Amino acid sequence: MTFRSSPIPPGVLTVGAVTFTVFAWASAFVSIRSAGAAYSPGALALGRLLAASLVLVILVLVRRQGLPPREAWRGILVSGVVWFCGYTIALNWGERLVDAGTASLLVNTGPILMALLAARLLGEALPPRLLLGMAVSFAGAVVVGLSMSSGEGGSTSVLGVVLCLLAAVAYATGVIAQKPALSYGAPLQVTAYACLTGTVACLPFTAQLLAEIPKAPVSATLNMLYLGVVPTALAFTTWTYALARMPAGKLGATTYAVPAIVVLLSWALLGEVPAWLTLLGGLLCLAGVAVSRYAPRSRRTPTGGSPLGAGRT
Repeated sequence: MTFRSSPIPPGVLTVGAVTFTVFAWASAFVSIRSAGAAYSPGALALGRLLAASLVLVILVLVRRQGLPPREAWRGILVSGVVWFCGYTIALNWGERLVDAGTASLLVNTGPILMALLAARLLGEALPPRLLLGMAVSFAGAVVVGLSMSSGEGGSTSVLGVVLCLLAAVAYATGVIAQKPALSYGAPLQVTAYACLTGTVACLPFTAQLLAEIPKAPVSATLNMLYLGVVPTALAFTTWTYALARMPAGKLGATTYAVPAIVVLLSWALLGEVPAWLTLLGGLLCLAGVAVSRYAPRSRRTPTGGSPLGAGRT
């Protein structure tokens, strides 16, 4: 599908898509903690994906986008099962066993894995600035994670650590599988059918979801619906829009801004004043993203210069 020409420059649209995605995914960590107190990991994943699928199906029908091309289906199915289903369940479960700081730190190994996989499987370059920026951001994520960790006995379990690491692997694997699919299908198509695939994979948790909905407080259910509509349906669509237009490794590095934004959101919305160490870590995260995103004008490449092309627009 080809979008009508927009008066907004493509580069501005891409930056806007990345910014929205990062803010939405940052808010998801707070909502998962809230909804996870009332819903089990599998039920929460299914409820979230059902809400997301409903929104995405409506968008697909309104935009009159049909089935993706056959060449896109392998990436769609892999990302749907591994990322939409596997990542969501693992993170939901992991956040019940470890504190938010530890979970954030462990999940933030995902962009590193993503860059390495993109270099190995997609032929993307690993420029020194990207590696330096990721190192600075990861150091910031470590600082944020340590400063937000409770440090009290019993707050962290080996199983929780393993689950968060599995979530990071699923995140990186899903992105790398999704990138080639965007060379054939539109971002909305890829997102919608990957989400539907993840929903089908989560159907074994239907009985749990139906049993837990009547007992859950309204706030937990609203958080579950929010997770489906904003961080999943809308943010995954803006993510795929950006992924079709820039290398996976470079885009993944931008998600290191998530811990910093979580700190700011907690400060603004919950009145939780961060410690100076948390603020320092957040600044390091943002500084690393800035370094990884910077490119000298003489070395900038035209849009669509990735090995797989820019995908359909």
